[in-house]
Amino acid sequence: MITREIQLTAQIAGTPTLDHFTVATTEVDGEVVVRTDQVGLAATYLELMRADCTIPVPAWQPGQRVGVAAIGTVVRSDSPELAVGDLVQSMTGWSEYSAGPAAQYTKLDPIADPGYYLGQGPTAYYGMADVAGVGEGDVVFVSGAAGGVGSLAGQIAKCLGAARVIGSAGSPAKVDYLVNELGYDAAFDYHDGSPVDRLRELAPEGISVFFDVVGGEQYQAALQTARPGARFALCGSLSSQLGDAAERFPTPDHAAAQARGIELLPFSCYHTPDQIAAWREHFSTWLGEGRFVYPQTAIKGELEDVPQAFLSLLQGSYRGNVSVRLS
Repeated sequence: MITREIQLTAQIAGTPTLDHFTVATTEVDGEVVVRTDQVGLAATYLELMRADCTIPVPAWQPGQRVGVAAIGTVVRSDSPELAVGDLVQSMTGWSEYSAGPAAQYTKLDPIADPGYYLGQGPTAYYGMADVAGVGEGDVVFVSGAAGGVGSLAGQIAKCLGAARVIGSAGSPAKVDYLVNELGYDAAFDYHDGSPVDRLRELAPEGISVFFDVVGGEQYQAALQTARPGARFALCGSLSSQLGDAAERFPTPDHAAAQARGIELLPFSCYHTPDQIAAWREHFSTWLGEGRFVYPQTAIKGELEDVPQAFLSLLQGSYRGNVSVRLS
C-alpha cells in the first residue's frame, strides 16, 4: 500500500521550523495494515529530532518517519489476533497508513473519544505515584501544569490525597483553567513576578513534592521553598529547549538540595505495559467517580498539518494533551 508520511529533513540544532519536515510517499506492507485516524503530539519529540539527543533511545534521522503514538483502524489483516475494523494503538508515528506484525498493535476498547488513549497519563502517574510517592498531607507544586503531563499530574496528586496542589502556567487564562477546571488549589503565571515569591505566598509552610517539567527559574524557586526532605520528581526541562544538551538539561544543584535533605529523582517513562495498566486502572476509576477531568486539545487536519500543530504546541498554544485527528 502506498502511503504518505512526515519525515525529518535535517536534525534540529536551534529553533525548529517547518523546513525541518517534509511529506514523503512510501510503501508499507505487513501482516496488518492500519489507517491512522489520530496522532499524538508531545514536546519530548523535539529531543528525538536532535543530533545530540539526551533521551536513551535512538534519535530520528533525516529521511526517517517521525512521531510516536498513533490510533488507527485495521483495514487489512492476516492475523487471527486482529480483524478489519478493530481500533488499535501503536507507536508508528505520523503517517496516513502503517503496517507490520500484529504484535506491534494493541487492540483498544472502542470508546466515544479514542483520544484518551493518546495522553501522557503513564508518565504523569508513574512520576507522581511511584517516583515522588505522593500521599496524604503533601503540598505539591507542578511546573508547566497546563501541559500534557502537568495537567494530569496535579489531578493525580489530588486523587492520591495531597493536601494542597499548586501549579504554574504561562498565561492568566491557563491559570484560571488550572484552578476552575482541573481542581488545582492555587496557580500562578510564571511571567507575573518572581516564582519564588509566588510560591512563598501560596505555600507558606513549604512544598513537600515538586513535579518538574520546566526546570530553570521554577526549579530554583522550588528549591528555595521546599521543606527539608522534599521529593523532586524531575521529568523534563522545557524552559531551555534551545542550545546544546548541557543547556537544555542543566545539572540540578545537588549541593543545595543535599544541604536541605531534598531527594532529586530524575526519571524517564518508557510506557511499559505495567505503567500503562496502572494508569488506565486508576484513570478509569477516578473518571467514573467524577474526580478527574481529561484535558485535551484535538486538532482536525490533514497529515501535512501535523508539523505546524507540533510547532504550535512547543510555543505553548494549547492546553492539556494534544493530538491531530486526520481527516
